[in-house]
Amino acid sequence: MSLDPTKYADWEIAEEAEKHMKKSQQLAEELGIEKDEMVPYGYYIAKVHFAHVLERLKDKPDGKFIEVTAITPTPLGEGKSTTTMGLLQGIGKRGKKVTACIRQPSGGPTMNIKGSAAGGGLSQCIPLTEFSLGLTGDINAVMNAHNLAMVALTARMQHEFNYTDEQLAKRNLRRLNIDPKNVEMGWVIDFCAQALRNIIIGIGGKMDGFIMQSKFGIAVSSEVMAILSIFSDLADFRKRMGSIVVAYDKQGNPITTEDLEVAGAMTAWMRNAINPNMLQSIEGQPCFVHAGPFANIAVGQSSVVADKMCLKLADYHITESGFGADIGFEKFWNVKCRYSGNIPNVSVITATIRALKHHGVNAGAPLVVPGRPIPKEYYEENLKWLEDGMANLIHHINTVKKAGINPVVCINRFHTDTDEEVKLTRRMCEAVGARVAVSEHWRYGGEGALELADAVLDACNEKVNFKFLYNLDTPLRKRIELIAKEVYGADDVTYSPEATVKAERYEKDPKFRDYATMMVKTHLSLSHDPTIKGVPKGWTLHIRDFLTYGGARFICPVAGNISLMPGTSSDPAYRRVDVDLKTGRVRGLF
Repeated sequence: MSLDPTKYADWEIAEEAEKHMKKSQQLAEELGIEKDEMVPYGYYIAKVHFAHVLERLKDKPDGKFIEVTAITPTPLGEGKSTTTMGLLQGIGKRGKKVTACIRQPSGGPTMNIKGSAAGGGLSQCIPLTEFSLGLTGDINAVMNAHNLAMVALTARMQHEFNYTDEQLAKRNLRRLNIDPKNVEMGWVIDFCAQALRNIIIGIGGKMDGFIMQSKFGIAVSSEVMAILSIFSDLADFRKRMGSIVVAYDKQGNPITTEDLEVAGAMTAWMRNAINPNMLQSIEGQPCFVHAGPFANIAVGQSSVVADKMCLKLADYHITESGFGADIGFEKFWNVKCRYSGNIPNVSVITATIRALKHHGVNAGAPLVVPGRPIPKEYYEENLKWLEDGMANLIHHINTVKKAGINPVVCINRFHTDTDEEVKLTRRMCEAVGARVAVSEHWRYGGEGALELADAVLDACNEKVNFKFLYNLDTPLRKRIELIAKEVYGADDVTYSPEATVKAERYEKDPKFRDYATMMVKTHLSLSHDPTIKGVPKGWTLHIRDFLTYGGARFICPVAGNISLMPGTSSDPAYRRVDVDLKTGRVRGLF
């Protein structure tokens, strides 16, 4: 079989490539991972004890750090994971010791419209089925740990409702006086299940629970997942798990997982999930998969510990940020780098011709609607749409420059893109001082990514003048203003009355000073309105509310309408997924 992505689906290419995979032990030996630092999951997947590696290699200098981000995407994404895998393969073809980190995909998008986030074409992470359908069980552990907190809460509410203080004391319990109308957490499931967004629980008799309103979110929106992405070691992880606020008492005081005496058991569920998973690219370079936090309300990155481990193991390490540079890169820049202390040498901004045309709204480009095919006009040459849409890419180039990081623009070329479209994109990027590389990794794998690999390797040799957008002593609303104006391009920020009250409380209370500012907004626009494309002018960012995550130590300003439980479309991917009854292999994943 010729591995031609213009003729074969991703799952068909992966199935063929998996016949030639390296075993985990070989990958480990090539990277210098010792035998007792690995926990194999079959022949081709292994967990690696990050703490052992970091301790053994603590005196070894870090490798070069490469971040991959993107322009504001179409609803289908613009190939950050594909670019990450292609760059991994391209740098590998240049004979360098290289690793990459990507997030674990959620079952929701995998079975919906976006796919599994393994990359695509000849730049994929394999084995594809295992990667896409549960991997080593980390998301399942997140669900169990999270839902155990809700079990502890609802059981405690039932017992406090049914028993007197004396009866509670005989069971070694004190009354927490939980307010059923002020419960912070809900339940999680790893699918896009809109029917579970708002539910009533506890229906029945007094032995069937406490009747109250509740909710479900998607598993990757769990605070447990957010903690998995930013913790530093097991002690830090355990402390953060105990600080998760589950509900409030009737005086408005927080009830934490530690108060419910469940934090230790939650950590026990996560004991294996804290270690990164080692897989590989189609061409046999090591790719680590760890954590999968919701990019709208968390960092949208693979874990800090996976990056730190890989920077000790490899000469070059690539990490991917979720969504466009206004969300993923901003959080990488101001949150993840602050937590990890690791400073990137270069940032790769992924762009496709079709997405740039998508932002050419002033020149008449039609909108791309989620769940519907991309209009056929996007596959025809249109330099006017493209030139108008380039403003979005240039905006993101300038954002990366503000961090003092060297940007490299990756033109993720599709076989339908014309030479004139590519030339125009290159010319306009070079005019604002950005390196540009055309990459055809989707079609040709590492061989198609050599121009990109060379540009990135070259950029890694330049000095970085990294600086955060704000210091930790910057007041909350000033941080939001800086992000809104400098990253999103807003003219001003306004607040609802409720958000104003919360902001004032956060700014007065010293315990919130070192909380990360984790913006919540749509990824489909620089603004908070997903229908506004390009680079909007003359607009104001409106903050309607704040979310607080005590364990992750996040304050999340909410702009626009963001649901923590996405919906499943009318034409979801699960309609095309099945199992070959002769071989038992999964077909139809993408």
